[in-house]
Amino acid sequence: MARFDWHSDTILPTTPVDQYYKNTQNVRRFMIRHCGEGFHFTRDFMQWIKDGNEKTMNDVVAEWRMRQK
Repeated sequence: MARFDWHSDTILPTTPVDQYYKNTQNVRRFMIRHCGEGFHFTRDFMQWIKDGNEKTMNDVVAEWRMRQK
């Protein structure tokens, strides 16, 4: 199975965050679509995404929303 391309593959809420995850423009577009125009990456949030724990992009969206409350 080919490795997921974070630059060009279609990101879905069910897309798993793997060890090859990258904060790309494709990810930024996905996050803005699901979190709104106010979305931005922060250092802490990027560290949480890449912490090695199993998660999907839906989890990433939920975490962003929780941090904004």
